[in-house]
Amino acid sequence: MDSQGLQARQAVLKRRILRIAVMLLTPWWLTAASAAETAELPSVVLYAPSPCLACIDWADHLRQHGFVVTIEEKLQADMPKIKRWLNVPSALESVHTAKVGRYFVEGHVPAQDILLLLQERPNARGLAVPGLPGGAPGRESYNPVCDTACTILDNAGQPKEIRREAFNTMLVGSDGRSSVYARH
Repeated sequence: MDSQGLQARQAVLKRRILRIAVMLLTPWWLTAASAAETAELPSVVLYAPSPCLACIDWADHLRQHGFVVTIEEKLQADMPKIKRWLNVPSALESVHTAKVGRYFVEGHVPAQDILLLLQERPNARGLAVPGLPGGAPGRESYNPVCDTACTILDNAGQPKEIRREAFNTMLVGSDGRSSVYARH
């Protein structure tokens, strides 16, 4: 492994250690951010095609972690313009796009990764979970009426079981290059 690869692995390991430390040091009775922490978090504007129930589930996941989320429903045809406006690399696209402070958040990024991003404040464009990995926040369950490619149906129209997939949260640097920020 080259030195750049080793540095990248060390950075991911440091983030995991920090995330574990935060979880261990948080009192058990605080399941969501306290009112003071919530006031300090930037609001989230979620741009999502309508209807997308997995997008709504992801917004609920963020709310459970103390974020205030506003959903702006868009036509599917308008989503590429929003992604270009926020400089989301096309290779990392998903269904919905959000703006959190100065960062974009593309796809089903776990709230913990966003909280860590806001704490570290790297010189970056944002975070992305490309595609629609099963088991990512908002993708743990699904509803068969979603019309935006977030539901898997069998031949009889019945929902299939979605299995948890391993996925990466990617950090998009200010230069547009991406690297693994967290592994799930």
